[in-house]
Amino acid sequence: MTTDTIGVFDSGVGGLTVLRELYRQLPSESILYFGDTARLPYGNRSGAEILQFVREILHWMTLQGVKMVIVACNTSSALALETVRSEFNVPILGVILPGARAAVSIGKRIGVIATPATAASNAYRHAIQEIDPTVQVWQVGCPAFVPLIEQNRINDAYTYEVAKEYLAPLLQQQIDTLIYGCTHYPHLAPVLRAILPRSIRTVDPAVYVAAAAAQELDLLGLRSTSPAQPTRFCVSGDPDRFAQLSVQWLGCTPLVEQVCLPVSVPFQQVPLESLE
Repeated sequence: MTTDTIGVFDSGVGGLTVLRELYRQLPSESILYFGDTARLPYGNRSGAEILQFVREILHWMTLQGVKMVIVACNTSSALALETVRSEFNVPILGVILPGARAAVSIGKRIGVIATPATAASNAYRHAIQEIDPTVQVWQVGCPAFVPLIEQNRINDAYTYEVAKEYLAPLLQQQIDTLIYGCTHYPHLAPVLRAILPRSIRTVDPAVYVAAAAAQELDLLGLRSTSPAQPTRFCVSGDPDRFAQLSVQWLGCTPLVEQVCLPVSVPFQQVPLESLE
């Protein structure tokens, strides 16, 4: 078991922020990365769609023999994590609780930028206020961010203007902490930091979910005892486009496979009310 891989998935390149932290904190672990690029962005999808996508990805990953899965997608963590944890016999970690814990340790007036689906779910507000009910939380849905990142438009003047518009209501509330509530958003850090006052601390949940993964591996006795194998990259969309886009964050051009989902998935579409 300890020679198996850790599965990491996201709608696209956002999960690379988690992958980089795993490289840093768990250098001996082998990783299978999946980007559901044929169906991104997730942030405008219904809860039923997200749950079905996550089930399909997890089913495929279990067929690959992963020992743990990290849901490197806030939308999937918010809308599907609790359901799928009871359906798959593999440890599954999400990004929201580790990010919430980190934010509460830093500030009392917390802003969250996220996809519309994550913001509407109130997942961060619930997680933060379960830890400390006295903390105030404001959330903003940012529908343009993921498409802009996936289109490699981070340095566009338009992206800067959009970011100013999204951050304005949070700055009006005088937040002291900002959570990147989507794993894509750390890619925008230079743009966001240019707008934010220096006094505002930022929280990248990727850092903390990697630490949580290390703790879980130790607890279960699943730490790798062998050198890491090269990361296997798979996508549901265009592998060449993913490779070209990700090189700026990986420092090399990855070899990317295309995977067609679903792969004999035994689940049917689930009504949205089943998520309540």
